[in-house]
Amino acid sequence: MPPLFFAFMVALRKSVSYAVLLPASLVLASCSPLKPKEAGCLSCHRGIELTSQSHDFSCIECHGGNPSAEEKALAHRGLRGGKNPSRPSMWEEGCGKCHAYQLERLKSSIMLTNTGFIARLAKAWGQALDQPYATAPLEGYSQDGEPLKAHSVGKLETLSAEAYRKFCSACHVGYERNWGYKGQHASGCAACHFPRNDEGTYEGGDPTIRGKSGYAKTHKMEPLPGNEACFHCHNRSGRIALTYQGLVDGNNALVPTASGLPGPRMISEVRNVHSIRPDIHHEKGMECVDCHTSREVMGDGYTYKTMNRQLEVECEDCHGSAKRAPKSKTITREDAPPLKESGSYKMRVYFGDRMVLTSKGRMFSNVLEKKGRYVLVTKKKGLRLDIKTIMGSDEHSVVGHERLRCDACHTQAVPQCYGCHTTYDERRRSYDFIKGESLTQGGFFETEDLRTLYPFPLVVDEEGRIAPSTPGCQTLLTYIDKNGLTLFEDLIPNYEGAREFKFVPLFSHSVGEKAVGCRECHYNPAFVGLGNGLVSLKAKTITSPMRCAATGLPLNSIMEIKNGVILSETAVSREGARPLNKQEIQSFFRANLCVTCHDKPDPRVYGKNIDTARIPVCLDLADPSSGIRRHPPKALP
Repeated sequence: MPPLFFAFMVALRKSVSYAVLLPASLVLASCSPLKPKEAGCLSCHRGIELTSQSHDFSCIECHGGNPSAEEKALAHRGLRGGKNPSRPSMWEEGCGKCHAYQLERLKSSIMLTNTGFIARLAKAWGQALDQPYATAPLEGYSQDGEPLKAHSVGKLETLSAEAYRKFCSACHVGYERNWGYKGQHASGCAACHFPRNDEGTYEGGDPTIRGKSGYAKTHKMEPLPGNEACFHCHNRSGRIALTYQGLVDGNNALVPTASGLPGPRMISEVRNVHSIRPDIHHEKGMECVDCHTSREVMGDGYTYKTMNRQLEVECEDCHGSAKRAPKSKTITREDAPPLKESGSYKMRVYFGDRMVLTSKGRMFSNVLEKKGRYVLVTKKKGLRLDIKTIMGSDEHSVVGHERLRCDACHTQAVPQCYGCHTTYDERRRSYDFIKGESLTQGGFFETEDLRTLYPFPLVVDEEGRIAPSTPGCQTLLTYIDKNGLTLFEDLIPNYEGAREFKFVPLFSHSVGEKAVGCRECHYNPAFVGLGNGLVSLKAKTITSPMRCAATGLPLNSIMEIKNGVILSETAVSREGARPLNKQEIQSFFRANLCVTCHDKPDPRVYGKNIDTARIPVCLDLADPSSGIRRHPPKALP
């Protein structure tokens, strides 16, 4: 681009609004021109909110129906998707008419496809898949740009697929969930852009539907979904929406706390939550959308096998690392994504602004660099937050910590659910969320043994970094047939040739400014996966007293040490992930002799390589066992 033209564009950026950037000018080429709203619709739906300035056209463009009819039944004939014209079955003739680009991305988004979830559940239950499966049939492209075809999980008749369809899939955006306090959500685009209140009822200005269930909170679209939209799905499994806001559903067993009701706060599935320290980003006023890009949530057009491959934001993107500052790039194109995306933000960015880059080399739309300083501007409120970078800091330059993920030290809490007893009963009838069939034969329910938050075991993640982990999952399966006969009870499914519990790396969204201390970490064997172990130096043994009553296996430890031998009895079920090995465990223990006195990141001590071979270790460990397994493999029916 010629320098003179570039300078001219920069000079005009605050006085000129380009049509391509206006929120209302995301030109709805396939929609009819702006029309007066039909009197027939508004004769009943008086007071209903305008969806948005860019959607100020006739009701039937989105909803269909017959606006000239005077009777409700006739007026509603031909409505698209009933209450929700954005549901997937209506996409092509609904939202997709105007938003084809967004629709094509969303079709391949992991938020809809759940390809990774389906594949990992199958593998964890010893039913590995030979081809991709998704919530619906899909033809797209892999992350390498190769053609990819995914089959519907509705056609897969395995126990793991049935568990996904009947037990796990109620939160993907293809399903409309009309039940559960603080857990209801629409399907399709409305799942995020028309969030529901806690009861799933309409509370806007239209008296004909006010207080009725199955509707968004109001008819006004949320271009930027708030935390409440994310919370309605992400409060189970990793529970990241809970920990981010400083909430936890722990071992409180619904004990009444106020007016004879469980408390202090209720959430979906009759769970009550109490408070812990929230994530520091939440404390500073950041919402989920302030970190996560639209490409992470809505997809970028590729079909990824797992969620971590679709994600593109890492801590280092904004905070840098010990050796480098955050990367950034100047906006030099009039069609750059940040220009269009920030059109609905409180503060827009302009041609010539220098934007920080994500781990995939794409621009953030709300994180800027100005003369070596970095700032994040929250998308909905416009809060300007200075970003602290860590390049050259002593505490981040400790030799031997190069592979530690930021959250390995800065995580405050990791929800850990131990002993997940899952029962499948053929006598039960249950709804199949994917097939859309009610009263199908066979149902699932589960109980658990214990939940904890801290400490948490560290593992090696998919990218070779040391990261926090959580049980994922310690499934003990019980199968009851249609005659009431228990075929097996508390069976640990076969995983890669062995029946063992599983852990997974997890970013729990519970980041604190203060890191776990040197002594606090290295004095506690739990951080290397040895649980709250019983230590016998004489016998060279560390064992866990917390054991599964059904199998005798340890619950809260990934491994044990007996007679100086590491017994690995728990898998880390992510592609390329693994427990810590002998060398990593020995390095962890050797550091005890240093941190006893040097408990601060003094560069004179930890800023250079230390000859660890000269440091004795309390446990002279042998190589890990190649396969001590207490239960031989057994196939599921």
